[in-house]
Amino acid sequence: MKHNKRWAARVVPTLFAGVIFASCIPIADAASADTAPPESINLQLQTWTAIADARGILQEEFNKAGVKKVNLIAQSSGELLGAESAAVGGGTLAFAQRMVYPAFVQKANGIPAVIVWLSEASNRYRTPIFVSATNKNINTVADLEGKKFGSSRVSCYWSAPFEILNNAGIPLDSRIKQGRVRYENIESPAVAIQALLSGAKDATAGHLAANQFTAPYLQGKFRKIAGPADVGVYANYGGRVSYFAHRDFAAKYPNVVKAFLVSRERARDWTYDHVDEAAQIVSRALRIPEDVAKFQITHLGQWDFMAGEPDADRARYAIKEFQKWYVAHGDDILVDRQLSDAQIDEFIDGKFFAGGSHSIYSDRYSTY
Repeated sequence: MKHNKRWAARVVPTLFAGVIFASCIPIADAASADTAPPESINLQLQTWTAIADARGILQEEFNKAGVKKVNLIAQSSGELLGAESAAVGGGTLAFAQRMVYPAFVQKANGIPAVIVWLSEASNRYRTPIFVSATNKNINTVADLEGKKFGSSRVSCYWSAPFEILNNAGIPLDSRIKQGRVRYENIESPAVAIQALLSGAKDATAGHLAANQFTAPYLQGKFRKIAGPADVGVYANYGGRVSYFAHRDFAAKYPNVVKAFLVSRERARDWTYDHVDEAAQIVSRALRIPEDVAKFQITHLGQWDFMAGEPDADRARYAIKEFQKWYVAHGDDILVDRQLSDAQIDEFIDGKFFAGGSHSIYSDRYSTY
């Protein structure tokens, strides 16, 4: 196909900007789990960590594991998706939260990480396709044929619409093949939204509960035209939330990992019983309006308060199934960078799932 090289130069020009660094990270020999814990660790500042910090949950649980100080690291709206993975790889963050698809891609590109927690299945609300509210010409997925779509490639903002548009018979462009919807990689969600509202792009996709999307959505700046199928591959497999850590960190400090996971469970329990108070905490910590904070806690597309998938084998099955489907449908990263079943089995760190030595599923950690 003569157009392929020309198309590849135009489509997804910065495909690996957020992940290729991982292949250069040296992999140290894992030390004994008896290693003394670090005195302090850094976590992402997000809704549940803000709540757990304000309620004293982080301090209490990490103190049990011997960690004296927990620092919450704020992310600016201008950061590129994937920055949290770089931070884990380099040791800046102890844990990173990403949906399974981008976590998997970064694993395939060499980051020495393991998943220590996986969520239940996703749903139709988590990553819809949006168009500008002023665009009256696009009302269904079929109307996107020949139109311009911009989103972050290594994220749900690509993997969800990839399935939606494939199922509709109008696939996105890839690096190697022209599709029926023009695609451009835009790694900053804030830039993607501006491109949508300015008319530079006709559509994008994103999490409604993400800071960049919630406010303009509540203000009526854009509208949804489609979402993932409830019985689809994204909703059931690739769109699950994961927490991952550097492989050596999880091996050296399993009690610290468990403290992190217990803190999340306790924060989730408390938030569901105190939604208004939780929204006030998040509003102050993340410097966002209170109605935005409450939306991010209660909307069906939120992800910080999802239930976990306790079964390690079901978690592995989910990853294998979504890789199989995306490869079969021409995912231009995974076709070249597939993981073997053995690599996927290792990716899920079984000691933090049901029946494992440091599982949170044998007990309930509640503040009732």
